[in-house]
Amino acid sequence: MKKLLLLIPIITTAISGFAQQNKKPIQPLDIDRIPTLSGPQISPDGKWIAYSLSEVDTAKDGRVSHLWMQSWDGMQSVQLTFGDEAASTPKWSPDGKYLSFMSSRESKKGGQVWLMDRRGGEGKKLTDIKGDIDDYSWSPDASKLLLTIGDPENGGKDEPKTPLPVKIDRYHFKQDVEGYLQHQHQHLYLFDVLKKKLDTLTKGNTDEAAAEWSPDGKRIVFQSNHTADPDKNENDDIFVIDAEPKSTAQQLTVWTGHDVFPHWSPDGKHISYLRSTSEANYMMYDQDILCIMDADGKNNRLLTQQLDRPVTGHAWSKDGKMLAFLVADDRERYVDAYDISSGSISNVIKGEYSVTGVEANPNGSWLIQMADPYTPAELYALESGKTRRLTFQQQQWLNTVNLASVKGFQSKSSDGTLVSGLVYTPDSVNRKKLPLILFIHGGPVGQDEFSFDATRQILSSAGFTVIGVNYRGSNGRGLSYCKAIYADWGNKEVKDLLGAVDEMVKQGLADADHLGIGGWSYGGILTNYTIASDTRFKAAASGAGSSLQTTMYGSDQYVLQYDNEIGQPWKNEKKWIQLSYPFFHADRIKTPVLFMSGLKDFNVPTAGSEQMYEALKSAGITAELILYPNSFHGISKPSYQVDRLQRYIVWYNKYLK
Repeated sequence: MKKLLLLIPIITTAISGFAQQNKKPIQPLDIDRIPTLSGPQISPDGKWIAYSLSEVDTAKDGRVSHLWMQSWDGMQSVQLTFGDEAASTPKWSPDGKYLSFMSSRESKKGGQVWLMDRRGGEGKKLTDIKGDIDDYSWSPDASKLLLTIGDPENGGKDEPKTPLPVKIDRYHFKQDVEGYLQHQHQHLYLFDVLKKKLDTLTKGNTDEAAAEWSPDGKRIVFQSNHTADPDKNENDDIFVIDAEPKSTAQQLTVWTGHDVFPHWSPDGKHISYLRSTSEANYMMYDQDILCIMDADGKNNRLLTQQLDRPVTGHAWSKDGKMLAFLVADDRERYVDAYDISSGSISNVIKGEYSVTGVEANPNGSWLIQMADPYTPAELYALESGKTRRLTFQQQQWLNTVNLASVKGFQSKSSDGTLVSGLVYTPDSVNRKKLPLILFIHGGPVGQDEFSFDATRQILSSAGFTVIGVNYRGSNGRGLSYCKAIYADWGNKEVKDLLGAVDEMVKQGLADADHLGIGGWSYGGILTNYTIASDTRFKAAASGAGSSLQTTMYGSDQYVLQYDNEIGQPWKNEKKWIQLSYPFFHADRIKTPVLFMSGLKDFNVPTAGSEQMYEALKSAGITAELILYPNSFHGISKPSYQVDRLQRYIVWYNKYLK
C-alpha cells in the first residue's frame, strides 16, 4: 500500500494559512509531534530519494519508523510502509527497481533485510540471520549483500530461564545501552541473494564497521582496531579485503590515532577517510581531518588540516572530481568542497543553519539534510550553491506553534576569552528583562548550533530568556579552544558560562535576581561546578551529572579517558579531589537543585546524581531526585521526555518567577 501526496509545497501553504490563526507557544507535549528523518538514499537515476521517518506512537509510548519516497523535482511524496511494525534503513538495488529495508516483522531474531518492488506490492523477507544486523549494502551487480553482524547473544540460543552469571574480564567492560561487555564482536559477512547463503568475511576478537563495496565489487574497505588490546586505545585503521570468503584483510593506514569512515572514489582509485588530529591512545578534545589516499594505501594526503575545524562527513561527487564535506564552525555546520585536481577548498553553502548530511546526486547536484533554529531537519536539493526544500514533514505541526526568537551573541569571560552563544527569547516578549535559564550543552566536545533545539524552545516559550554557551572545551572554535580544559574540568568553562550570564544582564535580556541553570550529561556536571562556584543562581536542574569523580572510575564507561587524561586515582589523588570540588564543597551550594537520571545509565551512572542529592539534603539545601526506570543516558521513552520538560518548567517557575 502506498500513500501519494502531490504538490507538497502548495498543500502546505494552504494548511499554513488556516493554522496561523490558531498558533500557541510550543509546549512539552509538542515534542511528541516532531518526526525524525533519517537514512536518505538517492535512487540510481537521481530522480527519487528514499528515507525513513520516525514518529511517536503515544499509545505504545514509543517511536515507529516507516519508509517514504520523495521525488527530486519536489512534486511527489510517497509513504511506502504502514502499521505497527517499523521499517528503516532503505537502500536502492543497483538497478533502482527495488528498495530493501530493515524490519523485525515476522522475526524473533531481530531486524532482518526485506525487499519490496518500488512500483508497489508487499515487502518480502530476504534474510533470516542470527545476530544483530548493524548495516548492509548491495554489491554493484546486485548478487550479494554485504552485512555487518553482531555476534548473537547466548550463541543464538534461547535465553535461559535463569540468566547465567555475567563474567567480566575486559578493561573496558561496560557501555551505555549495550550494558556489560563480554567477548561478542561485530564482523562482515557476504549474503548471496539468490542462494540465501551466508559466508563469513572477517572473524576474530575485533569489530568491523563502516564497510563499503569498491565500485567494481571486487573489494571491500572497512575500519577496525587490530591492536593487541583494542579496549586500551581508539586506534581504528582502514583495511581492504577481497570480496571472497577466506580472504585476508590488508591494513592501509598506520596512524596511531583513529582513521575512520572510508569511502571509495567513483573510479576506485582512491579512498577518502577521516583522521584524528591526536596520536594519543585517547583524546576527548580532538577534531577530525579529511584525508585521501591511493586505493593501496600510498600517497596519504591531509586535505583540511589548515581549516582548524572538525570535519564531520564527506561524500564524493559522481564524477569523482570533488569531495564534499561538513565543517563545524562557530555555531554553524556548513558544506565545503575539495577540488581533486587543483587541491583547493571552496565553500558550497554557509549560513545560520546546521547541515547534518550530504550525498551526491548523479545529476551533479547534492542532497543535504539541514535544520535551522525554527525548523527541525528536512531534506533539501543543493544546486549551484542554492537550496531547494524537498520534504515538508515538519510543516504541519510547525504551523500550529509560536517559537522563541533565536539570535547569536558573544561575551567575554573574566580572563578575556571571547565566547559565542545563542539566546532564546519568547516570541511574545519585546526585549524586556526576564528570568534567565543558562541551559548547558553536553559533550563537552560539541557545540550549540543554529539548529532546532526543542528543549530550549520549550523553556523559552514558558516565559524565560534561555541561553546556550559554547564554553571552552566545545568544538567549532579550533583545536586549542577545545583542548583548553584538558585535565582541568570546572574551571575555564565556569568562567565562560558566568561571563555569558553577565552579558545577558548587561543587555537587559535577563533579570539578575532571577537566574537559573541546568543541563544534561556534561551539562549536568557543569551545572554542579557552577553552583558550587557562584551562589547567584536561584534554581538548577542537573541531569545525568556527577561530582565525586573518583566514584565514576570503574562505574561508568570512561576508564580509558581517565587513565590517559587524569591518571589513575591512586597515582594522582590531589587532582581527582580537585576535580570533585562540588561534592567536597557541597556546603557552599545555596541553589535548590532538581537532579535527574536514567536508572540504566552506564554513561554517567545514577550514583553521580544520588551522591549530590544526598550531599545537599545533608547540608539542608532544597533538592529533589527524579529517576527514570529502564532508561539509558539519552532518555528515549516519549512520556519521560515530556515529563522531564514539564518538571523543568515547574521547577524554574517555582524558584525564578
